[in-house]
Amino acid sequence: MIHYGVDRIEGKIAVLIGDDGRSVDVPRQMLPAGVREGSVLQVRIGVDGSPDWSSGVLDEAEQERRVKTARETLARLGRRDPGGDVAL
Repeated sequence: MIHYGVDRIEGKIAVLIGDDGRSVDVPRQMLPAGVREGSVLQVRIGVDGSPDWSSGVLDEAEQERRVKTARETLARLGRRDPGGDVAL
């Protein structure tokens, strides 16, 4: 199993980012109902090593974990910001 995050939806194509950091374009109709930008899918890997999109299910727990991690990272970075103008 591998996780893919939905980076964006462009018309009938969803652009997904895998755990390995690679992006893949997938026809939206091949994904489960309810998929939107920010969704996380858990997908089975087929015998040929490619994702079996028909096995994809929304993984809300993983999505929430990723959102929490992103918020914590932004908060940590914000604490390091001295504020004021940037001098180049």
